[in-house]
Amino acid sequence: MISKWKWVLLQFTRRLWIRAAVLSLAGVIAALIAVPLEPLIPEELAERVGARSVDQILNILASSLLAVTTFSLTVMVSAYSAATNNVTPRANKLLMEDTTTQNVLATFIGSFLFSLVGIVALSAGAFGDEGRLILFAATIGIIVIIVVTLLRWIEHLSVLGRVGETTDRVEKAARSALGQRIENPYLGGRRLAHSSAAMQEGAAAIYTDVTGYVQHLDMERLSDFAEEKEGEIYLGASPGTFVHPARPLLWLRGCEVGEEEEDNLRGAFSLADARSFVQDPRFGISVLAEIASRALSPAVNDPGTAIDVLGRAVRMLRPWGDALNRDSEPELRWPRVWVPPITSGELFDDLFAPIARDGASIMEVQIRLQKALLALAHTGDDDFREAVRRHSTLALHRAQAALLLDVEMEVLRTLAEEVERTCRAKAISTPGSGT
Repeated sequence: MISKWKWVLLQFTRRLWIRAAVLSLAGVIAALIAVPLEPLIPEELAERVGARSVDQILNILASSLLAVTTFSLTVMVSAYSAATNNVTPRANKLLMEDTTTQNVLATFIGSFLFSLVGIVALSAGAFGDEGRLILFAATIGIIVIIVVTLLRWIEHLSVLGRVGETTDRVEKAARSALGQRIENPYLGGRRLAHSSAAMQEGAAAIYTDVTGYVQHLDMERLSDFAEEKEGEIYLGASPGTFVHPARPLLWLRGCEVGEEEEDNLRGAFSLADARSFVQDPRFGISVLAEIASRALSPAVNDPGTAIDVLGRAVRMLRPWGDALNRDSEPELRWPRVWVPPITSGELFDDLFAPIARDGASIMEVQIRLQKALLALAHTGDDDFREAVRRHSTLALHRAQAALLLDVEMEVLRTLAEEVERTCRAKAISTPGSGT
């Protein structure tokens, strides 16, 4: 878990204009560095090598890079539009944070400014022969960087905005967030059960005036406050939660706070209009389900993508199920902060329910769904396997309501029965695995 200022800095550095500004500044510095370094170049070396052609090279770079940058921006916008139409608008955030695209555009803009500043400096007579030699050497280095960047950009354009590549990005973001939650299921705090005494009389609720989603939570800030006040903090809003003025962010027990201290507690919650992939694994899983649902719509009619998402679902949820059976307790870093857990049922509802609903009439999707649940039935605790059984039964009912043929329903019933038998067998072989 990172503190709020580190998280804000991380979000800041992921913006395109930041990288473009940094490399643009580097380009300007590279073009002007010849002025202070000019006295260090021997006169005979400058005369021997010669760099009179640097003017023409800079003119070519300036004119071509402006066109290349404009073209690259057009391609980037087209990729965003393709992802919006073919995948999901929620995936655009990951495309906008793509480091390869940002570095390419920043390199082109920085090189363009290098050329432009070099031309202006040469026209103003700022360089002698020694300065021209330094500028010539810097120009050769910039050309090498541009060539390497163009080669990377050509390769990257072949996949940018494509359904498979964008789905890979969503899966990677979801697996990262889910992996962090597996390692710290309660964000470093204590587990807050639904029957916790935090909801009982004596706990003071802290509300917010903002309506939006919790994107980040500064656990260290909350813990330091609780330690200082010798109280207990019970979270009412974890990352991904939709909050409003009528929903408590947290409850305080064992201490009294003033208005300024309440503002300090609210400051531990980073709220925004949309959810974030970073600390919210359910959001990444929901976006994957949305990709599958869009693929199953009559306008797209791409059951293969939905089947692909089901395979990714097994790959993501297996580690979650395996972690539920581990004997070791998660690291307790903030003992005075109580955090509600993400349940297996919530993850299954986010991922499998939309696919079962929208693919109810597609036999191959229903078969793959039952097989995915069968693969997950071999792991997890009682709650995990109960979610497997529930969604297997629900998918079977949806398929029956979609009026599939009797022979098709017989295949699905056989798979659903195998899921049920596997869950029962695992429950008998691992007694006491429930939470």
